[in-house]
Amino acid sequence: MPRRKTTPAPRLRLQIKHGTAFGPGKAALLELIAATGSISEAGKALEMSYRTAWALVARMNADFRAPLVASSKGGARGGGAWLTPLGERVLARYRAMESHALRAIAADLRAFEAMLAPSARERGVRAAADSAADGDVLA
Repeated sequence: MPRRKTTPAPRLRLQIKHGTAFGPGKAALLELIAATGSISEAGKALEMSYRTAWALVARMNADFRAPLVASSKGGARGGGAWLTPLGERVLARYRAMESHALRAIAADLRAFEAMLAPSARERGVRAAADSAADGDVLA
């Protein structure tokens, strides 16, 4: 599988109180539950087991003043899951904090990235380009 170029970005992980954290994984799980209507499908999309996805939802529901995710059991009409109004607010607030954090450190992030050595792939591409510029034949 070809590797995608990674753009440096902060990964905001909140340590809210002892034993309680909220970060990119839980945010992605909430987004996918909202999109798919299924805790199981959201977990699959994130390559996590059914049990892990349900455990994370249960933990989030217990960590906040009210549940972030509601669900109904399957049956003739099937079950489903959705974000509660608090779940929608928590997700929106987390994404806003991520955006604020990125804007706050954008200049520092560019400066930091400029200090990094090029990757092996970038070095190979540069070497090939230099060689071609010097008239060498590329194989």
